[in-house]
Amino acid sequence: MQFSEKRNISRWFIILASFFIVILILWNTYNFFQIFKVEERTKMELWATAQKTLANANENTDVDLPFEIIARNTSSPMIVTDINGRIINFNNIDEKVSKDSLTLQSKLISIKAENKAIKMELSENNYQLLYYGNSPLLNKLKYYPIALLLIIILFGAVVYNFYRATKMATQNKLWAGMAKETAHQIGTPLSSLIGWLELLKMENVEESTLYEIEKDIDRLQTITERFSKIGSEPILERKDFVEETLSSIEYLKTRTSKQVVFTINVPKEPVYIELNSALHSWTIENLIKNAIDAMKGKGSLNITIEESNNIVKLKIKDSGKGIPKNQFNKVFEPGFTTKKRGWGLGLSLTKRIVQEYHKGRIKVAQSEIGRGTTMQLTFKAK
Repeated sequence: MQFSEKRNISRWFIILASFFIVILILWNTYNFFQIFKVEERTKMELWATAQKTLANANENTDVDLPFEIIARNTSSPMIVTDINGRIINFNNIDEKVSKDSLTLQSKLISIKAENKAIKMELSENNYQLLYYGNSPLLNKLKYYPIALLLIIILFGAVVYNFYRATKMATQNKLWAGMAKETAHQIGTPLSSLIGWLELLKMENVEESTLYEIEKDIDRLQTITERFSKIGSEPILERKDFVEETLSSIEYLKTRTSKQVVFTINVPKEPVYIELNSALHSWTIENLIKNAIDAMKGKGSLNITIEESNNIVKLKIKDSGKGIPKNQFNKVFEPGFTTKKRGWGLGLSLTKRIVQEYHKGRIKVAQSEIGRGTTMQLTFKAK
């Protein structure tokens, strides 16, 4: 059995054990509550017997014990009524409640809902009803499971956030490590290519060939720069968002099939935001390539930049296959892909660049199956 599988089994065992312990505590608390409730009922019945004894007492009756029983009951609220429901006596009731007859009647109604009345037969066809509420201790015990559940939920939320933060930190380290290693691996042959290019220039190779090689080398240098910035904190500069976006789009247009029709609507005036050019161009490249893949290399691509109230929105709308609504958030998860080939890292990386590095937002603004998708990026203007 692999280490990861053992770790997952251990986690599930801990979760199930914790769940069992919580159920056990709640079950015991419920049992305690019922035991105390029975004991309070017994005390109230004893109090009712003492009250009956006092009501029927004569000169030879020993009333010390009944008086002692009645005097010791100082916790449970009690209201005694006659046959017709008229209040004739009460005990352990708040003074403010007892002074107002309407409030006292409301208190009687609430007490009736807590416990069944005890019938005190004073004589034949003459009896009183004793209504009693739960003692403060019993009320505290009643709400104890709720407090316990709230504590458990809070503890679970803390553990979940800690686990999530730890997982994200691990993913961040993995991203940074992979990016730095990729930049390093590309950098070594790239240096050799630059050297070979200089040698070819000395050999009087045709200019057009050298120009194309130089463009590819520049492209590799851009890719290397992107990965090196992903592996460290990138430097943001105040730049024209429109110009930077158009520059990336123009580069991609020259390398895209003529069957993809670009429609671009952008402000004529500059729109400045804090961004990193290399990473922003990577974002545009990922989104446009995804859109072209969704259209299978044929369709219309509408790109719009809007600026209002210091909020900049970039919308990229394709005429591709669309995304189901239940996958709007999943498309940004690492490893999620609908392609037969692919790692599922493009949109995840794009989200990281937009939200973590540029403090913006990215979302699937709209999508219809068979009619296309609109991706939206939102930034704060500077």
